Amino acid sequence: MALPVLAQSPQRPCTQAVYLTFDTGHMGVAPLIAQVLQRQQVKVTFFAAQEKTQQGDGTLGQHWAPWWKARAAEGHAFASHTWDHAYWRADLNDAKDQKFRIRPSAGAQAGQDLVWTAQNYCDNLRQAAQRLQDVTGQAPLPLFRAPGGKTSARLLAAAKQCGFAHVAWADAGFLGDELPSGAYPNAQLLQKALRNIRAGDILMAHLGIWSRQDPWAPAVLEPLIQGLKAKGLCFATLREHPSYRDWIGQHPLQLAALPDSRQ
Repeated sequence: MALPVLAQSPQRPCTQAVYLTFDTGHMGVAPLIAQVLQRQQVKVTFFAAQEKTQQGDGTLGQHWAPWWKARAAEGHAFASHTWDHAYWRADLNDAKDQKFRIRPSAGAQAGQDLVWTAQNYCDNLRQAAQRLQDVTGQAPLPLFRAPGGKTSARLLAAAKQCGFAHVAWADAGFLGDELPSGAYPNAQLLQKALRNIRAGDILMAHLGIWSRQDPWAPAVLEPLIQGLKAKGLCFATLREHPSYRDWIGQHPLQLAALPDSRQ
């Protein structure tokens, strides 16, 4: 049986917003997520890295490019998740330059501990942002999410120097789709989210998690959206978030220009 659609009224401004965000993953549930968002008339923010997928040449490869372009046409927002899904591991002391220990989980150096300068990290942020612009035809937000949410004050400062403000998530907004389904069944995660999420919270889930046996999105996403709407909440992208909208307006990313659409 089809679930009812609780649409936001276009005449009613969104004054009790929550901010649903998705990080990339194996993309197996990406088509379903897109269908739910379109059916429920919800706009979200996607944080994208070039990760391994169940099919195709990576989350930002040519196989998935039409999927991203379609989301842009629907009004969603996009931001960097680093190109190599690169985890911060530690700050390193260096007299000459800021350096960090980084472990990518995607790309040619996946699983290796690397030493990156601040410039290396910024370049990886910009590579994902540039690819997002290329495939969506839309400038991404000057925001990023560090994989795993792992950062340091030095890393955040370095990213801001090259134009990227970091976005974490609210405690209640950790939707749990990466947790083991045996210990954290979907029904439990849904009930917890509906009980605890409040206006202003940033919510975080993924476009597929390899390790979870019982996928989260098919069971939880639409009931969660409907339940939050029933509580009087509405959905907005991070363009409208009070902590980020001024930064977004004042720090547009300087990326390679998009091709002229008339050509």
